[in-house]
This record gives sequence, structure tokens and C-alpha cells, in this order.
Amino acid sequence: MSIQVDNLSKVYGKQTAVNSINFNIPTGEIVGFLGPNGAGKSTTMKMLTGYIPPTSGGGSICGIDIVEDSLEVRKIVGYLPENNPLYLDMYVKEYLTFMGGLSGVKDVNKAVEHVLNITRLIPERHKKIGQLSKGYRQRVGLAQALIHDPKVLILDEPTSGLDPLQVVEMRNVITDLGKDKTVLLSTHIMQEVEAMCNRVIIINQGHIIADDSLEALKQNNDLGLEDIFKNLITQKQID
Repeated sequence: MSIQVDNLSKVYGKQTAVNSINFNIPTGEIVGFLGPNGAGKSTTMKMLTGYIPPTSGGGSICGIDIVEDSLEVRKIVGYLPENNPLYLDMYVKEYLTFMGGLSGVKDVNKAVEHVLNITRLIPERHKKIGQLSKGYRQRVGLAQALIHDPKVLILDEPTSGLDPLQVVEMRNVITDLGKDKTVLLSTHIMQEVEAMCNRVIIINQGHIIADDSLEALKQNNDLGLEDIFKNLITQKQID
């Protein structure tokens, strides 16, 4: 199992951001992690990547405990956070070379050329990151997540800021990556989920309210994904 989550919780003071959730994702799946703003998506992703510790519960990535061995987890996970922090004064190739070195990549130059090609950043490699559009910065963020050839990708809003053509390109990249990597991605764009994902997990108010294949969700509800999402969120708020 690539991702295993067991009774995972995060509490900030009196606020429970994630409330004892459970799910697992086998190798080779592309899973859409959906929910309204403040539902607990980013918090869950930060716990899985070792960015923040859980309050209780735990999980594993490829059998490695996210709490006990968080440094080992980071070696096999590629993470694109929601805010995509970058060194804006660095050139694209320079930044990726730097990140490759931090990640312990043996042949950094080869790895950099590979991720530049995958993310269609070859023409921009000698530009400063601060000169790039938001969409191209998002590509740089994805490139750094890929630089160490991780087994698992955790992507928080990977198509944020991209124009329609760039969205299609990013969708194709993620779909290709999903052929030999496990991908957990969050997005508010339902069309992207339908185009890329095998399965959908929906979280609201810190609770998992749906976890099924995209096909099964549609068949069981006889609705499109956007309407299913709205109905589930509304029902949870009423409950």
C-alpha cells in the first residue's frame, strides 16, 4: 500500500482540523482529494509529508511511518504545497539543481534536464523564478517535487494559476506520472478530477464523507461529480 492513513487527527487549540480519518491508496492510483475551503485537505497533506505532526493517529508512505520516520518519508514523496514557496531570486535551472542537491540526487544535471522536459520548462530554464508567471511558477514547483524521482506525489492545487492550455498540459503530465507513481491531489476543479483521477475522497469539517471510485460515485448517485460534491457537502452541514 503506497499511502495508509489510520485515525489521523490534527487539533489546533479548540479547533479540530482533521478528525480521526482513515483511508488507503494502493500503488498506481491517481486520487482526487476534494473538499471546501477549510475542510482539512491541506492539513492532511502536510501531515502525510511530515511538514506538521499529527495530534493523534498516524499513517505510512510505502510502509514507512510518517511520525517515527518522517525524514525517510520525505525521501520517497514529492510534495507541491498549496502556496508553492520558491526562491524568486534564483534562476529556474539553478533552483532545481539546488533542490536536487538537497534531496541527495546522484546525477543532478541529468535529473534537472529530465524534470525540465517533463514540465515543459526548457525555454524558461535560464530565467529568474521571480520573472515567471504564476502558471510557470507552478510548473517549477512540480519540477522540484519530481527532482528526486519520488514513488508518491502529493499535490495541493497543482493547476492553480494555469491558463486553459497549461491546465491541459499539466493534466497530461500528471496522468503520465500516475502510470508508475501514486498521486494524491487536491483541487476545486471537478473537470480536472474527472479527467485525471481513478478515485475520489471527499473531506468536510475534518471528516471523510465519501471515498469511492469516480465511476461508482456517478452510478450510485446518477449525477455529475460537481452535483454529487454539492449534495454531500450540503448534507454534512445539515447533519
